Amino acid sequence: MNNYHRGHLAEFLAQIYLNLHGYHLICRNFVTGRGTTAGEIDLIMRRGHLLIFVEIKQRRSLDTAAYAISTAQKQRIIRGAQNFLKHNPQFIGYDMRFDAVLIKWPWQICHIKNAWSTHL
Repeated sequence: MNNYHRGHLAEFLAQIYLNLHGYHLICRNFVTGRGTTAGEIDLIMRRGHLLIFVEIKQRRSLDTAAYAISTAQKQRIIRGAQNFLKHNPQFIGYDMRFDAVLIKWPWQICHIKNAWSTHL
């Protein structure tokens, strides 16, 4: 299995994991911008009045997965969240959170709630 397929499998597993924990999918692979400033949010989930922007990383260890989320990537995800809200005003009154789902092969999942924060 190549990295592309592993990435899609990791996204699928993360979504199933979050669904089983009461989260509902709003959007998958939301892309905003172009070129080097482009941002992609792997999953946008909802739980009650909470909107969660989720970054998924899969690596050989949970530590390397966690460290793979760079500061620049976090900033792109924040900009993507702002763009998502601009185009989906029905979610403006929701509380928001940035989570990470880390996946270690084979089959270990770690959900980090509020992995980073910002003021939107």
